[in-house]
Amino acid sequence: MRYRTRVTAPAALLGTMAALSVAAPAHADPETGTPGPETLGDPVFPGLGNDGYRVSAYHLDLAYDATTRLVDATATLTLTTTQELSRLSLDALGLDVHEVLLDGVPAAREQAGEKLRITPAAALAARTTATMTVTYTADPRAALAHTAWVPTPDGFAICPQPNTAHTVFPCNDHPSDKADFTFRITVPAGLKGVASGHPVSTEDLGDGRTAYCYRSREPIATEIVQITVGDYVIKDRQGPHGLPLRDVVPTARATALEPALALTPNLVSWIEQRLGAFPFETYGLLPCNNDASNAFDFTGLETQTLTLYKPNFLLQAEKSIGSHMMHELVHSYFGNSVSPATWSDLWLNEGHADFYGLLYRYERGWADSLGLTTMEARMKDTYARGDQWRKSSGPVAAPNEANLFDSQRYLGGVLVLYALRQQVGESVFSAIESTFLERFRNASASTEDYIAVASEVSGADQSGFLRDWLYGTRTPRMPGHPDWTVTPVSSALRQPQNRTDGHWHDNSATL
Repeated sequence: MRYRTRVTAPAALLGTMAALSVAAPAHADPETGTPGPETLGDPVFPGLGNDGYRVSAYHLDLAYDATTRLVDATATLTLTTTQELSRLSLDALGLDVHEVLLDGVPAAREQAGEKLRITPAAALAARTTATMTVTYTADPRAALAHTAWVPTPDGFAICPQPNTAHTVFPCNDHPSDKADFTFRITVPAGLKGVASGHPVSTEDLGDGRTAYCYRSREPIATEIVQITVGDYVIKDRQGPHGLPLRDVVPTARATALEPALALTPNLVSWIEQRLGAFPFETYGLLPCNNDASNAFDFTGLETQTLTLYKPNFLLQAEKSIGSHMMHELVHSYFGNSVSPATWSDLWLNEGHADFYGLLYRYERGWADSLGLTTMEARMKDTYARGDQWRKSSGPVAAPNEANLFDSQRYLGGVLVLYALRQQVGESVFSAIESTFLERFRNASASTEDYIAVASEVSGADQSGFLRDWLYGTRTPRMPGHPDWTVTPVSSALRQPQNRTDGHWHDNSATL
């Protein structure tokens, strides 16, 4: 998982995004009608997302020009209104919008900060399905305040998490509004276009360009979409139970990366034994062709069906990468199949990913970064830090934008899961996990949803117990370990791994 500091874009960067009204007198008047709210009220990113409608499908048609390095694109959204709308908005930043159509009719548009406001010719009635088409141009190398684009020498990849998918395509950029995706990526000779999901078709356009089409079998949250263009070789292999695995690898580095890529089948087999059948149609790795320190500020990102990595990380020995590869794989279950309802629920993603990543590490006999070799030893160490982390990073399930990806969401989340397993026993804990994953598959779930499942499956009210662990300002007693103690906040204690010189770094204990 990744994070970049989010700030307001300078006005100069938004100049190309300002759109002209089209036949304004013929359009609905948002002042007398009912404009849709321009936020979903997320507690971490209060300006992110839009209300008044839900998106059921996106079709993204992108054409990459290797000479200009620009992307000409059309985003087609199928949406259903939840109220009457005289105006609606999408999240959009850094996109040079040329035209917006609603059911084929031109709509007036304007850019306001990171919102693209659209005023239809006539107000949309509640519970109406509509098709919106936005044509635009994007520059993957544009200097934006925050961006999902990862430029490479031969194209690009994207890292949209948590709040930057809308620098790639206009969208309702919040994980609570998951949708089906199809992609058409047109590239010049010598390059391939790849996206989340499975391949549908490859079309030779007869002019030296090829169009690659992909479709998702399950809905995707905007923050974990992947689209990439480059000089790639596609490596196919078979996972457990016939699961198709495909890696998208820079051609020049394919041989060197093969030892890491070959680890995936056994990783999938291990996690399927604990969390059930893999939830998507395929899985694989995308070692993005960019190892620059500023290419992206994380090690791996769990974009759906295709995890993004820096290639150099994967060139290490198995004991140095296997635990974190498991971390990213677990996100296919926690984070992708079941997305967070709000960004304050991030611990459900990162706590689970680190929990199983550490279990895998210790089972293999690999010492962690502290030299510890058991989950119990690592949790005892983490427990001692509990009050300090709650003071410096807040409770586990109450982050803010500045500390969203602190260790508290990772190891702090692991400690909560460990405490619950101690409380209910391993078999009941496993049942809680499987029930939660099944109940919220292809949807979004909140911390309260997890608490409710834990109470239901265990046959006892776990709300007080879990809320103390998740929201309390003091670390509760650890079940089964009355001898464990918390180091007082006033004492010297190593802090969670945090920002250094303004940049963010991975806080996963699996690294």
